[in-house]
Amino acid sequence: MVKIATQTINGKAFEYALLNEFLERLKPFTSVSVIENEPYKTALKCFVSFEEKEQGHYKLVASFAVNFLLDIEPRLANGISNQDILQLEIVADKAGQTGDVRDVLAIRSMQKWEIGISAKNNHRAVKHSRLSNDIDFGKKWLGFPCSLEYFQEIKPVFDHLANLRTASKATQKWDTLGDYHTSVYVPILDAFKKELLHLENKNPGIVAENLIKYLIGNQDFYKVIKGKNKVEIQAYNLHGTLNLPFENIKPKAKIQRLKLPNRLIEVVYQDNSKTTILVTLSEGWQISFRIHNASSRIEPSLKFDINLVSAPHSLFSNQLFIG
Repeated sequence: MVKIATQTINGKAFEYALLNEFLERLKPFTSVSVIENEPYKTALKCFVSFEEKEQGHYKLVASFAVNFLLDIEPRLANGISNQDILQLEIVADKAGQTGDVRDVLAIRSMQKWEIGISAKNNHRAVKHSRLSNDIDFGKKWLGFPCSLEYFQEIKPVFDHLANLRTASKATQKWDTLGDYHTSVYVPILDAFKKELLHLENKNPGIVAENLIKYLIGNQDFYKVIKGKNKVEIQAYNLHGTLNLPFENIKPKAKIQRLKLPNRLIEVVYQDNSKTTILVTLSEGWQISFRIHNASSRIEPSLKFDINLVSAPHSLFSNQLFIG
């Protein structure tokens, strides 16, 4: 198996634990099949790489999450007939690039129904997007290209980094630059901030909504966050496809639709920070963008750690504590 980072192994093991728990819980009631694709095989390998005790913990957390999801998604356990097979699948990572953040899918083709789960192991970041000379974040994230002024503003900074990298044959490290937060991060963040507001002014009512759709995905999904002794389940019900009844069987809890924002309210630096920008949108959304260098060696691109700071009150969230 290709060497995988620890965080990825943990995440993949949790994906397998969730899928397997769905299978075990549902097969007595309904026809279930598992698509044993490459992502499934990778997740299984990650899961079995743990000691039995650790596997048991993954299974326990997954069982809490699955029990809860069965209560609020009656279609998981209920088919129209024996031919109405529930297919369980682990999704390839590249789906995330097209705006689909779901890791595990449960699909009923006969009912033209599916739900997806984004499985997170102890972390809440929503995206890790990059900025560089040739990345048009406006076009990629929001559907509107960045201005020429934006590229002119960031070019000298990234060109300088590219020259340093070339001159040192890719060996020079960031810490040789002294206070690079001020010399590199701040001008890039200033340009980013200015451009985001410029795009909002040019396309009022659309940029804020598209930003959220880019960050949390264009499909409805449940986010299941595994903690040490708890599991949190959040429902991103943007299009109203979650929490549907099956015939006369209703879900045991009601999940509201999430309101998307229609404007950017402000874009400011976090207090006393040269690395993090806070973007506040209407409807109670707030996002933080923390910029950082992905490698210890200088390269002409930077990475964002993007987190949801606050979501609307309509975001359904439930924490289950595990004894």
